[in-house]
Amino acid sequence: EATLDLAERRRIRSAIRELQRQELERDEETLASKRFRSERSSHRQDDKENWPQSRHLEKEQQAALATLSEQLEAITSVEELTKLLRAAGEYEERKLIRAAIRKLRAEEIE
Repeated sequence: EATLDLAERRRIRSAIRELQRQELERDEETLASKRFRSERSSHRQDDKENWPQSRHLEKEQQAALATLSEQLEAITSVEELTKLLRAAGEYEERKLIRAAIRKLRAEEIE
């Protein structure tokens, strides 16, 4: 309803702001509780069906990284390693290649 009393308008606006503030606090608490849930319990629940498959994929990835590591040891050119780095798609692959580049550069400095 419309009111002409300025003091009453201020009280109404204050009450509205207070309600909005309380609603925001509730929303933030809800988000915080969702954000910091135990990773293990939710991960286990989500991954029950896919666990054997994910373990298999993880083993394959580890084997591929071991093979890549052996190949990188055979390469003695920083340029070749840089080309491989640009072509690599996975983070772990790039990590291994960067380590090999650092190793070669350290050997060159020595």
